Amino acid sequence: MNTFGNKFRVSIFGESHGNRIGVVLDGVKPGLPLSETDFQADLSRRKAGALGTTPRLEADEPEIVSGVFEGHTTGAPLTILFKNENTRSQDYAQFREHPRPGHADRTAAIKYQGFNDPRGGGHFSGRITLGVVAAGVVAKKMAPYSYAAHVVELGGSTDSAAWPALLEAAKADGDSLGAVVECDVSGVPAGLGEPFWDSVESRLAHALFAIPGVRGVEFGDGFAASRKKGSEHNDAFGPDGVPVTNHAGGVNGGITNGAPLHFRVAFKPTASIAKAGIPGRHDVCFALRTPVIVEAAAAIVLADL
Repeated sequence: MNTFGNKFRVSIFGESHGNRIGVVLDGVKPGLPLSETDFQADLSRRKAGALGTTPRLEADEPEIVSGVFEGHTTGAPLTILFKNENTRSQDYAQFREHPRPGHADRTAAIKYQGFNDPRGGGHFSGRITLGVVAAGVVAKKMAPYSYAAHVVELGGSTDSAAWPALLEAAKADGDSLGAVVECDVSGVPAGLGEPFWDSVESRLAHALFAIPGVRGVEFGDGFAASRKKGSEHNDAFGPDGVPVTNHAGGVNGGITNGAPLHFRVAFKPTASIAKAGIPGRHDVCFALRTPVIVEAAAAIVLADL
């Protein structure tokens, strides 16, 4: 459904071209200092405008409508709203009859019997991640570790100096590119995680795969571990009990082991491409805007655990 979490619950709502989108957070720790300005740094990292991103520019100004009093969280449900203003809904009129390849147009119409809002992808749009980033800002205050995510591969290249040319070439060709985002979370104590079904990897994978466009998640050595020997993959413990290497990505048996959480997320190429005759304003590589979303998903999971 549209709610994630047990003790810290995140509920998103709205559509890409609707009047507003937003998020409701339940289980927020009372007494956290919080104002609209606290959201700006992370929200700006998600914004469009850079090379390879959509020309659709929104103010993305958060409005806190409940859960804060005199600059601090109250412990009651926290609601944050965002306006949708820069929309061009006419670009999407044809997609009821002609669903776009790679999108949820057809599956959404089937599931909701044609009553879904198709404009800009509706509730399936990447714009909904604005609420996820906002939730991540609060979650980072509840789980105050060090979060660092960044793109490490774009269009199959790990050479960042080559990325601008790859983006320009894809744009000129009316095409798009995918990317891989790597994330490290440092300062996480040992002992978090609830095996079996709620292991740290299980919960993180759940949250990360909810981000639109994710096609793969791996922890530590990930798939490369299958090509190693046990002597190469095992992490020996140091005198303080913390692993001296991190092939496992900071998790043993579904429980954090004191090393940094380390994982990678693979994003598909943007599905809307001019080469296929799809009108609208779209990212050449939407994954460029996702590192902060990945951090937010990690923070939400850790705050809940």
